[in-house]
Amino acid sequence: MIEKNFVFEPKHTVNLTDGSICWQSPSNIALVKYWGKTEPQIPKNSSISFTLTNCHTTTTLHYSPKKIPSRSFDFKVFFEGEEKNSFRPKIESFFNRILDYVPFITDFSFRIETENSFPHSSGIASSASGMSALALCLMSLQKRMDPHLSEADLLQKASFLARLGSGSAARSLEGPLVVWGQHPDVIGSSDLFGIRYPGEIHEVFGTFHDTILLVDKGVKQVSSTVGHNLMVDHPFAEARFDQAQNNMSRLMPILKTGDLDGFIDIVEKEALSLHAMMMTSDPYFILMKPNTLEIIERIWAFRKSSKCHICFTLDAGANVHVLFPHKDKELVDEFIRTELASFCENNQFISDHAGSGAKSASS
Repeated sequence: MIEKNFVFEPKHTVNLTDGSICWQSPSNIALVKYWGKTEPQIPKNSSISFTLTNCHTTTTLHYSPKKIPSRSFDFKVFFEGEEKNSFRPKIESFFNRILDYVPFITDFSFRIETENSFPHSSGIASSASGMSALALCLMSLQKRMDPHLSEADLLQKASFLARLGSGSAARSLEGPLVVWGQHPDVIGSSDLFGIRYPGEIHEVFGTFHDTILLVDKGVKQVSSTVGHNLMVDHPFAEARFDQAQNNMSRLMPILKTGDLDGFIDIVEKEALSLHAMMMTSDPYFILMKPNTLEIIERIWAFRKSSKCHICFTLDAGANVHVLFPHKDKELVDEFIRTELASFCENNQFISDHAGSGAKSASS
């Protein structure tokens, strides 16, 4: 599969009048991490993530055919009811990147209305859910113009487009486990789009929980884009990429058999390796906070004493994702309330779980 296969070349185009499209798309949390890329948004290693359920973005795309044709982008963006001009540069950059694949976007005036199910200041990255929701809206628009487009092709191209807005957005369309990045052991995997994990998944992983502890709700000191770029010429970069590929191979039989101890070992090492790359880049930086480390220590101690299969992972920030199987939910929920919540800003955390992916909310 190469990029030209995603260029819009309809055989029978339907002329559209004013309309709207709505999609709800979830965030995701990577188990094997992606950190380091080449242009245009090509990952240096494959990654796999749990699709979440409760942390999602709902985006409505209102469209009107332009009365006077032009090749410029015409859009307004609203976040939770208020116009957000600060969002325009990122969306305009996204439109420029995808123009070759959806050239019809210059034929319309758009009103983009978006909202998150989680507080905007919660420290949860919304780029994955937001960009995937917008990509799905644009692909639904393409399908209205070209009804012969299949649902499978719509999802695949939406993932392809979403990747060009935010790499991790490629993993937010399906669930419960999605792979992005080519890997020799994962049939159908690609650097250009995410795919639902094609291997056998033990039932224990279909109902996994993720409670997100909001340690720090502020803006990150270093953006993910800057962090990815610092992997260029990083002294440990190639070893890290090899480690991630090997961990993907190791994870596959674990997902099949339900080996929770093996799962914990890989997931926690991946989280710590991600932050090790940050701490050894040039310039170096630390996104974990003292409370992040305190939570990790307490999770380790609780796992040892309770025998629960609880573990942690981290994204590129201070917040801690607490992962655990459904069978341990009662014990872990109590542990989080009584021991971990106090290390969060205003005792805040978000309870979530593995989900099935994006949902159309259009009539």
